[in-house]
Amino acid sequence: MRCPFCSHEDTQVKDSRPTEDNSAIRRRRQCPACGARFTTFERVQLRELVVIKKSGKRELFERDKLERSIRIALRKRPVEPDRIDRLVTGIVRQLESMGENEIPAHQIGELVMERLEALDPVAYVRFASVYKNFREAKDFETFVGQLGGKLVDNRELDVWKSE
Repeated sequence: MRCPFCSHEDTQVKDSRPTEDNSAIRRRRQCPACGARFTTFERVQLRELVVIKKSGKRELFERDKLERSIRIALRKRPVEPDRIDRLVTGIVRQLESMGENEIPAHQIGELVMERLEALDPVAYVRFASVYKNFREAKDFETFVGQLGGKLVDNRELDVWKSE
C-alpha cells in the first residue's frame, strides 16, 4: 500500500484487527521511508457496482461518497459513529445483494432516505432537502407537512430550525 504522506510504494502492517461488527479488517500501517503511521480498512466487495446517474452517465460506486453524504446529513446530531458505519455497511450490502451490477442513483437515494428516516428525523429532512433538490423554504414546509405523524419527535425539527 502506498504511503499517503510521502507516496512510498511499500508500507508495513503493524497491527490488524476486525472492526466491531466484523465487516472489515482495520490495519495500522507504518511507512519505512517517512515513519508516518496511518489506518486502512479492508472490506469484502461482492461485486463491482456501477451507479447510473439521472443524466445516463455511469460511474463506479464509491462507498466513501455514500458515507460522506450520510455524515453531512448527521452532522451535529446525537448519533454514534459506529451506528453510521453500520448504516453505510447495511446499505452497501443491500446494494450488492440485489444481484444487479448497475444501480440507478435514485434507488440508492431512496435506500438512504429510508434508513435515515428510521435513524434520525432531522438528518432525514436534511438529506431529503439535497436529494429532492429543495429550492425554497416552501419546499421544506411541504415535505415536513407530508411527514405528519411519521416523525418520532416533532421537537427535533424545532432544534434543527435553530441550528
